[in-house]
Amino acid sequence: MQYVQRRRTIAASAALFPRYLVCVVVAFFVLVPIVVAFLGGFRTSAELTSVPFALPTVWHVENYTSILSQGAFWQSIINSLIVTVATVVLLLAIACPASFVFARIPFRGREVAFNVLLFGLLFPATMAILPLYITLRNLQLVDTLFGLILPQVAFGLPTTVLILRNFFREIPQELEDATYIDGGTKIDFFWRILLPLARPSLAVIAMLTMVASWNNFLLPLLVLNSEQLWTLPLGVMQFQGEHSTDWALTMAFVTITMLPAIIFYLFAERYLVAGLTAGAVKG
Repeated sequence: MQYVQRRRTIAASAALFPRYLVCVVVAFFVLVPIVVAFLGGFRTSAELTSVPFALPTVWHVENYTSILSQGAFWQSIINSLIVTVATVVLLLAIACPASFVFARIPFRGREVAFNVLLFGLLFPATMAILPLYITLRNLQLVDTLFGLILPQVAFGLPTTVLILRNFFREIPQELEDATYIDGGTKIDFFWRILLPLARPSLAVIAMLTMVASWNNFLLPLLVLNSEQLWTLPLGVMQFQGEHSTDWALTMAFVTITMLPAIIFYLFAERYLVAGLTAGAVKG
């Protein structure tokens, strides 16, 4: 009996081996750039140029301390926080009611309007750079944080509405009928039933939007001209000169800018897993 159980255990482990191997390979390609950037922040630009992949011979902690002592760095963090939080809040504030209408309220032309909204998935931000800049200039939103927030919300709406609409449509009709029997309205059903049930999905959307906004480089480069309004990704440019780049400070700066996103992910991991699991079960 023990022999049979042992063989079953070995067979199960062998079946799972390819999955573990894929996870190890993916983790390797994800972690190696982070480790290289972290260690590179303790080296000099000359060392990085001569031997890119090596441990520091002398640990130059001043690369990190010099960045943390700069007022421009902390101003960039404040700007990034304002843009990220405002983007997430405004996106969810618009997408949740819109998804509810597309999912639970029938009206003439609903599918047509929804398909028109989904056309936004076909056009990446790079294709809309010129008309977007002209629009923001005409609205006098160039070189303002609000001019950065609005396009990020607009480009995130199609995907967010698509995810939430599918989730809202899977909620049983019996829950909605029970709300009406208790004297509730559609708004009550939306606030008291749908949104609490959608917390895992909302957490996933918030986290993905936060990471995308925090790491966004193209839109801030297009919209923001004043260094006082730069977000963290644009802060890397301060280490680039006309003829040279301080790669050590760049590595240290990139490592520091990654920390908030990593910390946020660690705290939101269980919500992310719950949201993805809920989506997989419903699918």
